[in-house]
Amino acid sequence: MTRDQEALNIEDAINETCPWSGKPISADSLTLYNGAVVGFCNPECRDKFASAVRGFEAALQARRVERAGLEQ
Repeated sequence: MTRDQEALNIEDAINETCPWSGKPISADSLTLYNGAVVGFCNPECRDKFASAVRGFEAALQARRVERAGLEQ
């Protein structure tokens, strides 16, 4: 758990169930996404989400670069 995740409160989560499993969220499995606290049922689901987001962001950035004609 990172320092940022330690400061998150389950009461602030925008969801009550894990988007991956549908199970109730857990206080040790929170993350900040686009300024909102999102909860997951366990750290594995939280980390899977973080990995997916990084992948999407990398793909979007690659597309922006390609469309701008900035490929090297």
